[in-house]
Amino acid sequence: MLDKNQASDIFQRIRKLSSADELEVLFYGGSSALTRFANNVIHQNVSEENVVVSVRTAFGQKTARATTNKLDDDSLKRVVQASESLARVQEPNPDLLPMPAPHEAYENRGERSEEPHVHPPVPSRHFERTAKVGPEERAAAVKQIVAIAEKHKLTTAGIYSISSLVEGIFNSHGVAEWHRQTGAEVSISMLANNSSGWQKANSPDVTQIHPIELAEIAAKKAIESRDPHEIPAGKYTVILEPAAVLDMVGFMFFDFSGIAILDQRSFLNNRIGTKLFGDNVSIWDDVAHPLQSGTPFDGEGMRRQRVHLVEYGRPNRVVYARASAAKMAQSEYRDKVGAIEPTGHGFPIPNEMGEAPMNIVFATPEDPKTIEQMIASTERGLLVTRLWYIREVDPYEKILTGMTRDGTFYIEEGNIEYGARNFRFNESLIHMLSNVEQMGTPVRASGEESFDMVVPAMKIRGFNFTEVTRF
Repeated sequence: MLDKNQASDIFQRIRKLSSADELEVLFYGGSSALTRFANNVIHQNVSEENVVVSVRTAFGQKTARATTNKLDDDSLKRVVQASESLARVQEPNPDLLPMPAPHEAYENRGERSEEPHVHPPVPSRHFERTAKVGPEERAAAVKQIVAIAEKHKLTTAGIYSISSLVEGIFNSHGVAEWHRQTGAEVSISMLANNSSGWQKANSPDVTQIHPIELAEIAAKKAIESRDPHEIPAGKYTVILEPAAVLDMVGFMFFDFSGIAILDQRSFLNNRIGTKLFGDNVSIWDDVAHPLQSGTPFDGEGMRRQRVHLVEYGRPNRVVYARASAAKMAQSEYRDKVGAIEPTGHGFPIPNEMGEAPMNIVFATPEDPKTIEQMIASTERGLLVTRLWYIREVDPYEKILTGMTRDGTFYIEEGNIEYGARNFRFNESLIHMLSNVEQMGTPVRASGEESFDMVVPAMKIRGFNFTEVTRF
């Protein structure tokens, strides 16, 4: 796999080929492997190794990007020529800034630091134990998962994947950043005749993934939700497991962006600093959190800050790339959006999205509850394992619609009574996060509709289910 020294050598080769005013090269890729199973047998095992070199050149305020995955001299020459040819014919972008120099990229202070060059320590996210997991070990884990399914007379399907990835950025002003990361992920569905259960987990450290435990939980959900009862739609107290919380709240974080405010497409327009959620909701973006993952720098090489997005129910800040921070500081909104500064959350240039917080961490509540405690305190309600097919209905009120699946249960007088048929919901995230009665300890969670976050389970009153589905 490519290392930083090799990438630096490639950058120097590219630099000699370029006549642009400024040059930036991104590197990303590595190796990945996946074992897929269905109907209680492995039916696919694939692996891939690839590294992409992405070259951005700039002539004044004209810029463009071209990519290749070939590292020979002729291919590098062609990708530089492609980038420069595209850049020269662009219209000048008045918002384009010069590429950052190291003093700007590395002295990006952030909320944990008051001194230049002092940044939150990001724990290592490359684990040799993870990188060494091969097809035999994955197959052995799948065999254990299948054994649990067969013991309970269920059918199982899912994946076990491993990755070992790199990401780096070099520019002609001297920025040189590099990040290595491994990943392990297991997703398991357990299927009965008329019910199902599901669990998913991932981590840079494979020792934090427990396939047998995940399989047992998924099987238990499938068994206990058999022959689901149909109960009427309406407003219920609902307990959302972390995966369900993640897939709901994920729809709002691209709005915590300077460019989204400037484009008037954020639900936070005219709401920053106002009480929008409950007092028990505080949210950070924190790449250094021990349960998080990802690069400690953004698409321009700027160090990521830890940003307090929501404080006791009040959205107080959004994140910025360099250009959107400069533009916001000159805009009509500058006095309405809190602190304005580059926060190290920009996507590679050029892009249409600007920036977004991608390392979301919910604060631990004062009195965290387990899901079992939440159930015991519920007179009448529903427990939801996960959600799917979520779509946005109203972008400003953040009303979402979607369906429950893979383990929906009816609760009465503090006990799970039986499995319930799945529901379609129509619910506002603003309403939802204003009516959180209890929360668990935040955990690293994975879903299907959003990126991984550190989120708690939530007990929410008045969650709006609009119709019963037929499965």
